[in-house]
Amino acid sequence: MRTIASLEELESLQGQEVAVSDWREITQQQVNLFAEATGDHQWIHIDVERARRESPYGAPIAHGFLTLSLLPALMQSALHMPGVKMGVNYGLNKVRFPAPVPVGSRVRGRIKLLKVERLDPLPNAPELVGAQSTWEVTIEREGSDRPVCVAESISRRYS
Repeated sequence: MRTIASLEELESLQGQEVAVSDWREITQQQVNLFAEATGDHQWIHIDVERARRESPYGAPIAHGFLTLSLLPALMQSALHMPGVKMGVNYGLNKVRFPAPVPVGSRVRGRIKLLKVERLDPLPNAPELVGAQSTWEVTIEREGSDRPVCVAESISRRYS
């Protein structure tokens, strides 16, 4: 867990890998729940027997967007910013899924801070100091030399 105590400290970390998250196992239950939530019931994700027989991976694989949806949890397990009163997901610049995530795999995030920009005060909360951070998060699968997701994520934080 990396603690970043101030906006000034955050700014000083631009261009650096600042944290690596804990490992997290991808279960079939997570994949099934994600399929229910999104309506993506493609057999390669949810039909265990067919995936074992017909998939080139020999097992069901997680949805790419399930992998992407782990970003907040991976970042939260790796970064602590005690002075932040409010954090907002502002979006993504780009996302790639270079390799699959077979069910039962463990993944973790490598978190690099690309850029920090200070924000103008919020109209209804001028006392809050804001900053927009652009993060490159590379999600890797244990035992694989290729990342499973590379995403440029933008967040806003207010102290």
